[in-house]
Amino acid sequence: MIHAALYARVSSTRQKQHETIDSQTACLREHAQARGWEIPEEWVFTDDGWSGASLVRPALERLRDLSAQRLVERVVCLSPDRLARNYAHQVLLVEEFTRNGTELVFIHNPVATTPEQALMVQFQGMIAEYERAQIAERTRRGKLHRARSGATSVLGRSPYGYRYLSRAEYGAAVYAVAEAEAVVVARIFHRYAAGGISMRALARELTADQIPSPKGNAQWDAGTLGRLLRNPAYMGRAAFGKTQAVSTAPRANRTSRLAGRSIPAKAGVVARPREEWIEIPVPALVSEEVFALVQRRLAENAKFSPRNTKTPALLQGLLVCDVCGYAYNRTSQGPGPKKYHYYRCPGTNGWELPGGIKVCTSRPLRADALDELIWEKVIALLSDPALVRDELERRLERMRDADPVQARQQRLHQEIATVEAQINRMVSAYQEELVTLQELRDRMPGLRTRRHTLQRQLDALAAQLVDQQAYLKLAENLEGFLSRLRESARTSSILDRQRVLRALVKEVRIGPDRITIKHSIPSTSSDPTPGYLLRCRSLDLVAEPE
Repeated sequence: MIHAALYARVSSTRQKQHETIDSQTACLREHAQARGWEIPEEWVFTDDGWSGASLVRPALERLRDLSAQRLVERVVCLSPDRLARNYAHQVLLVEEFTRNGTELVFIHNPVATTPEQALMVQFQGMIAEYERAQIAERTRRGKLHRARSGATSVLGRSPYGYRYLSRAEYGAAVYAVAEAEAVVVARIFHRYAAGGISMRALARELTADQIPSPKGNAQWDAGTLGRLLRNPAYMGRAAFGKTQAVSTAPRANRTSRLAGRSIPAKAGVVARPREEWIEIPVPALVSEEVFALVQRRLAENAKFSPRNTKTPALLQGLLVCDVCGYAYNRTSQGPGPKKYHYYRCPGTNGWELPGGIKVCTSRPLRADALDELIWEKVIALLSDPALVRDELERRLERMRDADPVQARQQRLHQEIATVEAQINRMVSAYQEELVTLQELRDRMPGLRTRRHTLQRQLDALAAQLVDQQAYLKLAENLEGFLSRLRESARTSSILDRQRVLRALVKEVRIGPDRITIKHSIPSTSSDPTPGYLLRCRSLDLVAEPE
């Protein structure tokens, strides 16, 4: 009695749901029984929902292990493309099964006993590979077209704070707001935007409040919060095509190198440029202003984070070389505990640059002297209350002329009026028997959800206006603030000075013969301040508004 094994595969979830794997298995059983082959029940191997582009499939792995033990005489498969979509993979499997003494039988193909039949099998394998490439391209173009038309179905799984409503439930795939999770998302954004709390502290706070994480775990992680805070879907614009596959193989990390593990030569995934993203409108959970404030704080955290240095430096992240454009870093020299700190341009380190050629000739600067020089210049700039008050008045006037919060309020009022008009038209159409009750039930939940989301955004903007008005009252105490700042200028710590500098100074450019401070307050003062021993020769200091 000849024993045979059966192998069947479907790649898509739709094929799995329609039970086409059962029809394949029935066809294979009928073919084997007609020839008198015995099929043990444990020798029926099926891969439900697995792509034929990869050889890593659970059922196929078990079948190959069984063939390697030389226990199976025949393997019955519907066609070569069910075994593998890639022609090279087909040849590899055929050679492996033949070497183990296992005969491959394809129902829709003749047994390759002649060169002509072998050529036919090869042609079918190449056609299957071509079909797979066509399927991938059509799928990509179809998703791209649906994304450009604003279809939510291409986004797939909904992020934390939403639940995905499929077309079977709603008639058109949409993101519905999960109220309990949306409250947590708003809390995370507003807590981080307000400042004064790190991601790790915020994660500990959420864990202490026993709020489940997006995966249902009791413990929150800072990495989870980072991905959540960078997702543009929460301001109402989900992005499609944020990443892309590249042919560059991933690099081996230190752990892999020490363990002697090899890295597979497969494509990696990198982020696409922001301008190539396709935005799809979804219900917003936070305002655009709060989202922009969070992104600004994330960028500042990446630039000024304390983890970037063990000892804080006053001008950390602010110094830029005017010759090559590199950002300065701080180095130290000297024996024992007595060290001299310098700011150094990395463009002079030829061994670290491509080709081993340095691109800059700038010389290092004494850190203590440069820190004191920039700090004194900034304090002198703030010592003039009239200058600061003029800048504040200028910004307030610009805010009154073009207030984004008020413009956003007007847009929200218009959108709410549009949604309410759509609801009224749907009710009128149902009363006039122009739409059925089922059509009314399908459309009304989405319109009501949209109206509720817009109203929540409007309430959040109203709260922002209240905060803005309270903020503007700070101008009344301007002289008192500047007086306290001058008194504590000499005794303040490095971290306090950093906060003041980063609020006023955008960057400090180091040139061959001058230092330029680009700050946010307009000033007509550009008097050079020579005589500071920062290098072997003195430099001129110039303050320029940005």
